[in-house]
Amino acid sequence: MRFPAPASRCLALASHLRYPTFNQLPFSISRNFSVLPSNMGSSSQPGGLPLKSLPKSWTLPSLLPPDPLYPTPLSSHNTPRDEITPRQVRNGLFTYVRPEHQSTYQLLAISPAAFKTLNLSLSEATTPEFAETVVGNKLWDFDETDESNRNYPWSQNYGGFQFGSWAGQLGDGRVISLFETTSELTGKRYEVQLKGAGMTPYSRFADGKAVLRSSIREFIVSEALHGLGIPTTRALALTLLPEERVRRERMEPGAIVVRFAETWIRLGNFDLLRARGERGNMRVLADVVAQHVYSGWENLPARLEEGQTEPKTGVKKETVEGPKGEEQNRYSRLYRAIVRRNAATVARWQAYGFMNGVLNTDNTSIFGLSMDFGPYAFMDVFDPSYTPNHDDHMLRYSYRNQPTIIWWNLVRLGEALGEMMGIGERVDDEEYVEKGVVGEEMEKEMVGRAEKVIEQAGEEYKQVFLGEYKRLMSERLGLRGVKEDDFDGLFSPLLDAMEASELDFNLFFRRLSSVKVADLESEEGRTEQAKVFFYGDGLSETSSDDLEKVADWLAFWKERVVEDWGEGKDEERIRAMKAVNPNFTPRGWIMDELIRRVEKEGERDVLKRAIHMATYPFEDSWHGKEFDGVVYEGDADEEKRWTGDVPRGGRAMQCSCSS
Repeated sequence: MRFPAPASRCLALASHLRYPTFNQLPFSISRNFSVLPSNMGSSSQPGGLPLKSLPKSWTLPSLLPPDPLYPTPLSSHNTPRDEITPRQVRNGLFTYVRPEHQSTYQLLAISPAAFKTLNLSLSEATTPEFAETVVGNKLWDFDETDESNRNYPWSQNYGGFQFGSWAGQLGDGRVISLFETTSELTGKRYEVQLKGAGMTPYSRFADGKAVLRSSIREFIVSEALHGLGIPTTRALALTLLPEERVRRERMEPGAIVVRFAETWIRLGNFDLLRARGERGNMRVLADVVAQHVYSGWENLPARLEEGQTEPKTGVKKETVEGPKGEEQNRYSRLYRAIVRRNAATVARWQAYGFMNGVLNTDNTSIFGLSMDFGPYAFMDVFDPSYTPNHDDHMLRYSYRNQPTIIWWNLVRLGEALGEMMGIGERVDDEEYVEKGVVGEEMEKEMVGRAEKVIEQAGEEYKQVFLGEYKRLMSERLGLRGVKEDDFDGLFSPLLDAMEASELDFNLFFRRLSSVKVADLESEEGRTEQAKVFFYGDGLSETSSDDLEKVADWLAFWKERVVEDWGEGKDEERIRAMKAVNPNFTPRGWIMDELIRRVEKEGERDVLKRAIHMATYPFEDSWHGKEFDGVVYEGDADEEKRWTGDVPRGGRAMQCSCSS
């Protein structure tokens, strides 16, 4: 099914968004290097719980049908680890599987912010128990003498459309979830998992391992996106496996990333069930998502009435809304909730110039989280056609196309849920539940109703996406509100000028944050200010036309700012703009430098500095400042390089999906 025509016009509108040898020693907490923040030794007692006291659960696997070959944890645990190998898994949504044992490992870095989210004490990072957990050597609360015990690691089974083509069963090929934990700090439940933990039934032709290069990239960007306020999965820790050599384009060192999220269920989970005709499991999975990811049916959005933009909640599970032929049951509301969350997230990507690089349906979250980071990038020189994935020859996942592609993925989800949505008020009839759609008339009604739901969801996608995008762009430009003509009068001309003059996307907003209204009073002043937005190494080559384009835009921006703020409010506005325009983003060239310094030169503290800057991206500087009661010892020269102009050789970089 194609994008509904009105929403398709919107995303023509969205086209405006054009957008060394390692020290091979076993783990030891007595080594000189510390993963803890500067000035915090292992004797410090920050808030949070010890790992053993962290509340742990295994809710998801207790609710879903397991792999029939390993119906219980004990059946998997008693199987030799090297006999758990890739195969097709049918009629099971996950497999009980333990991580491969690691004999040699080195904890490289942690995210203090992630520790705080989980309500985990920072001092735990120095303990052998933590180190054993983050490589999968320790199983929590499993009793191998108890047949009924279900506290065991697991991997998910899912499929997906990759580059627009059905790829069949995919699944967690190197990811194993350890447990869930509910944080007292946030009140949310998180699923904690290891990436690079070994082979599973879903590894296909691969080895179940992750390389250090891609693990560093995922570790940093997960926390960077969180720091920017973009919904994302998180990263807790990064561990090197110094004796593990992994073959990719070259032989590389292995690593494990500890990740966590409110859910790791993706659109691809539903894609696979649809492809296999597993109707019963489709219903079970949808029920689990509604009740345990979205916290209950009554939290889903009610049907939108004419002229309404914000849906109400509180609709009872059994309630069917809407006129005949357009009825929306609870599965329609679930679909719309998923659509709305993803629309808001992709709007944030566009507003901050973030590109995932490989937006397959198996990489698209059921909860609207940024996830599965391979060849991602943050935009430098503004080019709407830029894709960070060097295998994406058709530019399918380019910056310009991200809103359209996420909608394409969501239409595939609509097709998967289509029968349950389209059956309308008969969704709980015993005959339907048992036999499905029977007869041509019933099928015709079902298809028509489902298509209507998807079409209306497309309109919601457009509305949520544009509303969130306009709000964020207004904030980034220092405006207090959104005017109807801002999109065409301010946003689009800015993006056009950025593209024509090859300006750096995020540097532009950060530097604009410091511009004072008084400096834009004259044409000469605006032209002089325009120069700050060009890379220094190319300023001498900048044409007068390019400077004039930016200067002309600054004139419009000045008038709009004064309209919102009045005169003499520069200090307050600058403060507001710096709070939403990052000074640091983990660009490709910085990631390459990090990888080289850690992998080839054996540095460790550089990771600690990078994760700190990613956690606090809006600061003017970091070195010597106090954060959470601790004075941070950074590197002032490094900070200046990482927040300044992108080197010529580091612009518009691309990398591969292999990790």
